[in-house]
Amino acid sequence: MPSVHANGIDIYFERRGSGPPLLWFNGSGATLELAGPMLDPYAARFDVVAHDQRGLGKTSVPPGPYEMADYAADAAALLDHVGWDSCRVVGTSFGGMVAQELAVTWPERVERLALVCTSPGGKFAAFGLHTLESKSPDEMAVIGATLLDTRFTPEWLAEHDDDRKIAEMVAQRRGVPVDPEVGRGQREQLLARSRLDVLDRLERITCPTLVASGKYDGISPPENGAAIAERVPDATLRVYEGGHMFFGQDPAAMPEILDFLADE
Repeated sequence: MPSVHANGIDIYFERRGSGPPLLWFNGSGATLELAGPMLDPYAARFDVVAHDQRGLGKTSVPPGPYEMADYAADAAALLDHVGWDSCRVVGTSFGGMVAQELAVTWPERVERLALVCTSPGGKFAAFGLHTLESKSPDEMAVIGATLLDTRFTPEWLAEHDDDRKIAEMVAQRRGVPVDPEVGRGQREQLLARSRLDVLDRLERITCPTLVASGKYDGISPPENGAAIAERVPDATLRVYEGGHMFFGQDPAAMPEILDFLADE
């Protein structure tokens, strides 16, 4: 099992594919075991390194609290371990938050940056997922769907089979019981996420940057993506048809993200 010991923890990682080096960051609560298939399009064109972030999967669950700087430092240590001075970087949702923290702290290590369905914090914070713990299952069924996509009302889902399958898949994953230690790592991640604020540091990002948002995203709405693009000197904003998982809803999204990252 490939891992690196850094910053007091063991960081589990995987490396796939060939091509330009690419560091991939996963979303909230997601592990490589769960979301690994999302790597396949990237591994078809890049030499991809991805890891279970602290508190999740096969990586250590250290005592909290965790801060976004800790997640970025773990990523930098992983780059050191694989021998990459710099690389392309893509982050989805929470992963996009870590990617921003990495890019404002070590801008020289990021060659191209894709920020997918994410937020910079501050007055453009993502929806506070940590607040959902107090919700009943019935409330979560409604709230969770409309967070994914603001159109996902019961009426909409009754008429759109593909969207209903997305909502059901996410709801099923959310409903799986977890070990208390796993739950602790997930909660520490959500609390770190709630404290993110890179807004005033985004001007430090020096590389070409693609900010990709979903038009109907209830977690990281498109105005949050616009706030990032306005502050990163060399940024392009694209808004796609779909919600927080627009990359699986709009067929134009993934090809454009991949082409941007591959551009020399």
